Amino acid sequence: MKVARLHGVGDVRVAEEDRPVAGPGESLVRVTAVGLCGSDLHWFSDGGIGDAQLTRPLVLGHEFAGVIEGGPASGRRVAVDPAIPCGECEQCLEGNRNLCPTVRFAGHGANDGGLREFVTWPTAYLHRVPDALSNADAAMLEPLGVALHAHDLGKPRAGAVVAVIGCGPIGLCLIQLARAAGASRVIAVEPLAHRRAAAAALGAHAVLDASSAAIHAALADATGGRRVDVAFEVAGNDASVGLAVEAVRPGGRVVLAGIPDHDSTSFPASVARRKGLTIKLSRRMKEMYPRTIRLTESGIIDVTSVVSQTFPIEKAGEAFRAASDRLGLKIIVSPSA
Repeated sequence: MKVARLHGVGDVRVAEEDRPVAGPGESLVRVTAVGLCGSDLHWFSDGGIGDAQLTRPLVLGHEFAGVIEGGPASGRRVAVDPAIPCGECEQCLEGNRNLCPTVRFAGHGANDGGLREFVTWPTAYLHRVPDALSNADAAMLEPLGVALHAHDLGKPRAGAVVAVIGCGPIGLCLIQLARAAGASRVIAVEPLAHRRAAAAALGAHAVLDASSAAIHAALADATGGRRVDVAFEVAGNDASVGLAVEAVRPGGRVVLAGIPDHDSTSFPASVARRKGLTIKLSRRMKEMYPRTIRLTESGIIDVTSVVSQTFPIEKAGEAFRAASDRLGLKIIVSPSA
């Protein structure tokens, strides 16, 4: 089977490897679609994320879907939950499996991910995909789940004014989730023109250029001077975090979902303190697949429009470069037909 492995910074190589064999409690999955995530781009561009660094050639990819091959469920289309928690620690037992300290996560550390033609995975973490969803849609259920978890942390009430700072795929999902949850006004902030256009198309009431020198004034004008109730920061840089802190009303919430380049985040502490802000950091997601499947199947959330380009696995390196250059929205790699 064909496998794409990251050997070093910017060095993705496609090679032939043996097909894996499913063990007890596992299924063999033929992988049909893999989304390239911002965290994948950290591995590609930096060789790691925070204290997790590349120590051997790694198969990236944690947003993936496929078809079960063999066994009683053979032929079933599935979305793959990339996180395998221990199920026994305090965090898991409290329902916070995304905080499990020994979680095995696809495409991270020593755990190979989905950028290969076949993968074996615990059957319990394979979620049946409705026929109405394409392969790319099924892969998008994971980033939608990340956005949904962040939205849950933000707790915006019906009628709230919401800001989404950073309009990559997760930000675009957050815009739609905020609208679906009854936000009276959703303000999108993004430096790239094509992503601002996507934000407007997917329901943002106001779309602002993050690179503008007058962004603070523009954001205040977009809220009528009221400020926002909840700000979701999905860009992963201090300027965006600072903007979120400035934008939120006293007593409001800021949810940090972006991953910073240098494993540190700073913001105007005096502003946050005087406002008495609640600042939440979002870590992956919990049990979101049943909800994301319902949201997409019902048409409440449009993930199809978030996918901009698909590459075959033979061009995985080109796909990473396109994603790293922010040339589109969600880049998908298709390991098998």
